[in-house]
Amino acid sequence: MARNKPVVVVGLMGAGKTTVAVLVAQALGLPLSDSDPYLRQRYGKSAAEIAATEGADVLHEREAEHVLDALGHVQVVTAAASVIERPEVRQALRKAFVIWLDTTPEVLAERMKSSDHRPGFDPAVMKARRDPYFREVADLRLDVTTALPQELADKALDAIR
Repeated sequence: MARNKPVVVVGLMGAGKTTVAVLVAQALGLPLSDSDPYLRQRYGKSAAEIAATEGADVLHEREAEHVLDALGHVQVVTAAASVIERPEVRQALRKAFVIWLDTTPEVLAERMKSSDHRPGFDPAVMKARRDPYFREVADLRLDVTTALPQELADKALDAIR
């Protein structure tokens, strides 16, 4: 189904986008374009550093730039959660196979405790604000609450193939 177009993994911070995307990319033999390395390579800063020094608006603009650039190639892309709020990104995602990794705010909050590259935010507020957009673009919704990354990747691969 999606072998001839990009595969984009979306979800809130802490959902496991990079972990699942790596597994999917490896299984499909496709390159991976991840927002965090993109920001570090292009701007020399993590998402948290950009937010702290240049503001959230600049961070979100750069995250959207990553997705829009990455959609020009057949590859697996991790999309920062902020990009889903941009109409131009949602429109561009129509040419991709979009996998939404979803879970509860409590699970997200627990997972975010172990990372220092993420700007602070309230998962419940972000979930309420962004879930309608995720629903709009997703071709596949996967609940990550109790599933292992390989199980999620296998479900995604089944849907893609």
